[in-house]
Formats: sequence, C-alpha cells, structure tokens
Amino acid sequence: MGLAHVLDSNKTIRSIGFDDASFERGTDEPIGLAGVVCEATRFDGMVWGTVNPDGWDANATMVELLEGSKFLPQLHVALVDGVAFGGFNVLDLEQLAERLELPVVAVMRNEPDFERIEAALQHVSDPDRRLERMHRAGTIYEGRHLHFQVQGTSPELARQMLDRLRHTGHIPEPLRIAHLVASAVGTGESGRRA
Repeated sequence: MGLAHVLDSNKTIRSIGFDDASFERGTDEPIGLAGVVCEATRFDGMVWGTVNPDGWDANATMVELLEGSKFLPQLHVALVDGVAFGGFNVLDLEQLAERLELPVVAVMRNEPDFERIEAALQHVSDPDRRLERMHRAGTIYEGRHLHFQVQGTSPELARQMLDRLRHTGHIPEPLRIAHLVASAVGTGESGRRA
C-alpha cells in the first residue's frame, strides 16, 4: 500500500528513521547507526548497524538492515537525518528509494550551508563526488519548522507525512527516537536535542 493511499485513507503510517551515533573526528572505528521503526508515533522495533566514518557504505548498510527483515514489507516510508552519516558518508537518496521501493525523506532542522560544507569536504577524499550526491538528493523544501529533501514521492505528500509523524517537538518521532538511541549508545546517555 503506497504512501498516497495511506494518507488519503487516514491509515496508520509505518516508517523507519535512521540516525547515526556521535563520534570523534579522525576515528577509523565504525559508527553506530540506529534505525527505529514506528507505527504512527509509537515505537515498534529497531535495527542496528554501523557505517564507516567518511566512507561510502551508508546506502548499503541501510539496505542490508532492511532487506529480508520483517520490517521492510510493512513500511510506507524511510526517514533519514540529513544525507550524510558518520561525517561525510553521503547517501545516494535516489538509489536508496529505488532499492527499498519506498519514498525516502531526508530531514534537516536548518537549510544546509553549502559554503561551509564545501570547505569541510576538502578534508576528505572525493569531495566533488560527495557534494554531487548531496545536490542530487533533490530540491530542499521547507516544512513546518524543518527542511527536507525527498525521493520516491511528491514534496506535498512528504510534507503531510512529516506532520503526521510528529509527537513531541518538530522532528518526526522515528527520527527523534533514533537520535536518542544512537546518542545513548555512543555516549552513555541520550542527547537532549533530536
């Protein structure tokens, strides 16, 4: 059942939100990645993996965590906290939507500052390729108290879905919980801000 049908018929949205654990710059250690599954805004399950700092495996890790899992057939949408994990391990958002056969929405509190991002990218390999992936993720849209990029559905449907997945605060609940879990595993306690 597609996202449009779920929204039109006011059915419960099943989603997953991915966020990475905090980490120290310059580390070579894999970085934790929490994937939190929610039925509407209620926690319903979780997957856990790792990504390499400034690597190229964020897409593969998310696909591996979901393909063959009990969760993937139930999901209507995947949410990601921005398009970069573990520093500059940049997602190919379009490819992720195609592989999972789901809409994928990258959520950001603020519009990215591409001047600062370009400067920071000069410290990692293949900066142009990483920046190109960021731009290829699509137009940055404004939502209620956040910004987002979307592949696999329309910005209008993505906006409606994001509004329905809020419980407390401005961040959709799957991403808020993923942030809390990832930060607790990474630092020993959950962070204050999702």
